[in-house]
Amino acid sequence: MNFKSAKELLELCKEYGMKISEVMRRRETTQGEMPGEEVHRRMVRVMEIMKDSARAPIQNPVRSMGGLIGGEAAKLAACREDDRDICGNVLGRGITYACAVLEVNASMGLIVAAPTAGASGIVPGLLLALQEEYGLPDEKLEDALMTAGAIGYLAMQNATVAGAVGGCQAEVGVASAMAAAGAVELMGGSPAQSLDAASTVLMNMLGLVCDPVGGLVECPCQGRNGAGVANALVAAQMALAGIRQLIPLDEMIEAMYVVGRKMPMELRETALGGCAATKTGCSLCGPGRECGG
Repeated sequence: MNFKSAKELLELCKEYGMKISEVMRRRETTQGEMPGEEVHRRMVRVMEIMKDSARAPIQNPVRSMGGLIGGEAAKLAACREDDRDICGNVLGRGITYACAVLEVNASMGLIVAAPTAGASGIVPGLLLALQEEYGLPDEKLEDALMTAGAIGYLAMQNATVAGAVGGCQAEVGVASAMAAAGAVELMGGSPAQSLDAASTVLMNMLGLVCDPVGGLVECPCQGRNGAGVANALVAAQMALAGIRQLIPLDEMIEAMYVVGRKMPMELRETALGGCAATKTGCSLCGPGRECGG
């Protein structure tokens, strides 16, 4: 069983009466020539790493290698504990976890690229927050991650997930689309609703540039992971409410790729434009780092 477009994926779901996670799991066993038990074993390990990276920095903050971030997750957690959280449980917790994962990544810790290291906080951030809020078992979380993986696979198959090719819309944008689709399945939505949510995310984040300060995956990456959680949650809520997306996911993936290829190289991970080229951004560049200012 295989698919190369969202349209084909949805057709398989309808033909076999399966959820996206079930189709993706079947694809992993057939295309990857891997028994189902091994797929499950690997997903269990993925969940372990995601949970550890989302929670460890809250208790034990670590400064990043570049020194630009560190301790943000602990501050967000403290804000929630002091009843100063204005986002609500799911979003507040999701932002905290997303920022935590970026701290782990920036300090050379172990994370799950979802789909990249620079966007690795969004999928675990939202899905773990939902799991905790609604007391959902790991089996449902695994299904949600399978669905998220299907969206990431489609983006890689038909476009890109590299900031150097398509800007931050290809990294944080795709990660948010993955999280939104996974969240919809986690909360009992249909395959069509998962695809609608993913399409909505890409529409909302179309044109987002990649402009890492000092060329480091720290700032503005961490903040954008937090924003990516919010964007994914909005899209998932709209889809679960029955709001259809006018533009299909396949077309939005293509649009994202076209827009990304039209971005000047200064806005595609070179640290020569955007936030990286501001006066303050340039002042934070260490010796030997190229700056666009």
